[in-house]
Amino acid sequence: MFEGSPLEYYIKKFSEYDPVISAHVIETMDVEESAEVFKSLPPHISKTIFENLQNEYAARLLGRLPDDMAGEIIRSMEPLKVSLIVSVCPMSLKGKIAQNLTEKQKREIGELLEYPKDSVGYMMSPIYLALRGDLRISDAVNKIKMMAGQENMPLSYVYVVDADFKLAGVLSMRDLLIRDPQKKLSEVMIKNIFYLDAFMDVEDAASIVSKQKFFAVPVVDSSQKLVGIVNTSQLLSDMQEEYSADIQTIFGVHSDERPFSSTVFSLKKRLPWLNVNLATAFLAGAVVALFEGTIAKVTVLAVFLPIVASQGGNGGAQSLAVVMRGLVMREISKSDFPKLLWKELKLGLINGIITGIITALIAYLWQGNATLGLVVGLAMVVSLLIAGLSGAVIPLGLKSLGLDPAQSSMIILTTVTDILGLAALLGLATIFFGLSI
Repeated sequence: MFEGSPLEYYIKKFSEYDPVISAHVIETMDVEESAEVFKSLPPHISKTIFENLQNEYAARLLGRLPDDMAGEIIRSMEPLKVSLIVSVCPMSLKGKIAQNLTEKQKREIGELLEYPKDSVGYMMSPIYLALRGDLRISDAVNKIKMMAGQENMPLSYVYVVDADFKLAGVLSMRDLLIRDPQKKLSEVMIKNIFYLDAFMDVEDAASIVSKQKFFAVPVVDSSQKLVGIVNTSQLLSDMQEEYSADIQTIFGVHSDERPFSSTVFSLKKRLPWLNVNLATAFLAGAVVALFEGTIAKVTVLAVFLPIVASQGGNGGAQSLAVVMRGLVMREISKSDFPKLLWKELKLGLINGIITGIITALIAYLWQGNATLGLVVGLAMVVSLLIAGLSGAVIPLGLKSLGLDPAQSSMIILTTVTDILGLAALLGLATIFFGLSI
């Protein structure tokens, strides 16, 4: 249909001087028409143009070409370009591509497609809008209009790449509309680009992205070539889900458990932790038993035992929640540990003093015993001081040992705050009331 036509002639001529322009012209056409054009082009021209097509368009075009022609084009392209096309094409086309690859190409492309599960590359989208920097704004706008109807095509930003597909700059749609249509993208693009490495940990990425104000962030490989984009809201949402799962684990509930999980499943996940908690509760009971004589002589202490233990647990939980979130979001590095511990120590002391004074006054007014008020107040100071410090030390310590802080932090914290809080109250009572154990 197009063989010998003026369109074929101009595409051939353009491809010799600028294959990018040829690719842009092709992309303004219907895929069926483009396939007919490619059938009439020499193989070396087809390959050159194909390497400059948008990945999604290239994938759809491959599906329209004869198998032998598609195979020849695929085998001639760089592995990175093939991997990007494979990442956006349907499963049926992936099989067609795989059949036309050598074993060496399959290995290379497989390595490019396999990102670690917790990496940015694993969750990025391979569908994005990238244009060459030597394209004029007027041509870029026309091309974007033609591509706007493509499914899932993000149109917030236009990423500018060089001849090697390395990320060179970025433009917003507003920039394209208000700039001189005759200027090239490279002349008006923002060169100071914020981007993510494909192998960066998603938690590190979420921590960085949360401080930015972008709808999407470009992702590059080790050679700075553009390989995808990350939707910032999706990234932060995924991290919030992971944080929620960690919080579930902290409180002894498996992250896989859901509100309507089966009774047997929930029982298997919860019962072991309940038994661990039971063991730690007996440890706290042993402390109380150790001061049985003190409680027998000052029975009113029994009233304040749960108050001191409860406040200690609450104070520790506050500290633990903040530290755990910081660890999950990678806001805390090892060099920050001393600074964070000092902060929690100060907070625990201040909270303890204020709460201790209030508790001491209530105890004195309630029972009319100044010594009791002093004992309860001091015990509250000690309890909240230990709780605040423990809420930071326990997860940081587990992290330093290479263990999962979410798995057992809350159980250890509860044990520490209960035992030391109760020991502080009963020990101080024994001292100030002149008793012996």
